Amino acid sequence: MGRNPSVGGSIHLGCDTTALPGSSFPYYRLSSDCVWELATTRGGLAVALGLALIIVVRYFRSPWRHVPPGPRGLPLIGNALELRDKVWLFHRDYKQKYEDVMYLSALGQPILVLNSLKAASELLDRRGTIYSARPRLIMAQQIISGGLLFAFCNVDDRWRHSRRAAHQSLTKAAVRNYHSILRKEGVLLTSALLADPGALEKHFKRTTASTMMSILYDYPTLRTENEKSVKEVFAYADRMSESSAPGAYFVELLPWMLHIPERFARWKYEGNRDFTRFNTLFESLFNRVLSALSEGSERPSISASVFEGSGHNQLSRQEMAWLAGALFVAGAETTSTTMSWWTLAMIAHPEVQKRAHIELDTVVGRSRTPTFSDAPKLPYIQAIVKEILRWRPSLPLSLPHSTTEDNWYNGMFIPKGTICLPNLFQFNRDPSYGDDAENFRPERFLDAHGEILPGPAETREDGHGAYGIGKRACVGKHIANESLFIYIATALWALTLERVRDEDGNEVPLDVDAFVDTGITIRPGPYECKITPRFGEVVSILAAEEELLKT
Repeated sequence: MGRNPSVGGSIHLGCDTTALPGSSFPYYRLSSDCVWELATTRGGLAVALGLALIIVVRYFRSPWRHVPPGPRGLPLIGNALELRDKVWLFHRDYKQKYEDVMYLSALGQPILVLNSLKAASELLDRRGTIYSARPRLIMAQQIISGGLLFAFCNVDDRWRHSRRAAHQSLTKAAVRNYHSILRKEGVLLTSALLADPGALEKHFKRTTASTMMSILYDYPTLRTENEKSVKEVFAYADRMSESSAPGAYFVELLPWMLHIPERFARWKYEGNRDFTRFNTLFESLFNRVLSALSEGSERPSISASVFEGSGHNQLSRQEMAWLAGALFVAGAETTSTTMSWWTLAMIAHPEVQKRAHIELDTVVGRSRTPTFSDAPKLPYIQAIVKEILRWRPSLPLSLPHSTTEDNWYNGMFIPKGTICLPNLFQFNRDPSYGDDAENFRPERFLDAHGEILPGPAETREDGHGAYGIGKRACVGKHIANESLFIYIATALWALTLERVRDEDGNEVPLDVDAFVDTGITIRPGPYECKITPRFGEVVSILAAEEELLKT
């Protein structure tokens, strides 16, 4: 660009306009020739000042100046490295400092952490049409799951049809079809805990896997968690937990990496290999149900229910197989983790056990195990279920949402494409739970008459935020609630759980805040538990009930 005297000393600015990184307003890139012309041409100074004024005005008018507050990140990469370690997101001081929402950035990707029930209810529920999308999740959804995992689908026809099919199969009424399975698994779990208290995690995994295999695929009761199909499903769950964690793969922040050939990207090769492996698994389990149906089987299962409704749900056979697989992963992994936290809470709070034992003896007695018909008369057991889900949600950060358009919240700008992380851990420490929300106290869910309280209005009938809020709330919460109720009621009816003592008779220290981060879920740190029968007839009654429930 040079001088052009033929236009009477005026100038033509051919300078590039572009946008600031992470911003929607332009700045002007001035070349050395452009600067020289502005400085030497008649009127150049006025133009330069005018241009500077435009830049300043655009800067102060930019909505990006009003993004929510958040911790300062590193140059260029922002908070990308911090997202690999989620522990700091659960600290009370961060919630107090940034209150409802906290803004992060990772390689230019805007991220919003929702820390309160108030913010989550307003954005995820009332503005659900904007906040219910999913981010791309290249590794977990696009590669490993072939785009078929409905929980990770965007709000499209596949997601709508899959969620409708799941919801119809998991209503409160539908779940009653599986009460006998849940009761049997509760008895088997209690017997296993009594026989081998040193293998808690193994017992919980077997129980939840057997439960999900039975209700999803009409599979026989599992005696071990090492059945090949179950091990493969848990392998998929581990892979999802690891690959969908914030910051797990840089391809999520740098999508161009998806075009790297497999031979130069081992992560891509392994992801494609895993899809073939898990697709074969889910289709074989689903086809087993279809084979039984063709032979005239009328036993209830969720897969059979989904298939029989295929004329309405408009899902392909492969999509139905992946829907069933997704429900297995979600149900088995989270319920197993919750039971691990429940055991820890019981040995840390013997006063809770004592009150539960009194309620069970009064309502159930000592001649039989609890049933679902006892539930309305066992409000304290129901409160324990609610409190364990509130106190230690197995998914402290819910699956990420994404915004589909620019939005404002309380004077703060939330740009289109922002990844939103619902911080369920912080939801469940809302001031409405009281000043002692850090503590395990089931009584918070009971009124003065010992009846169940509804909990914060934003949580609706759940009383806690562990199942999420809005259109993406957990569709399997009814089966989860029923499973946890009967497992916990049966175990507390039969057992006393205590802290282990050392050789000198002193109680072994217990850290209720230690946890193991598996990617999405968090499990308690290692601990030991002493388990004994509450009264002499426990073993014989459990054995008799097990035989009865086989029929």
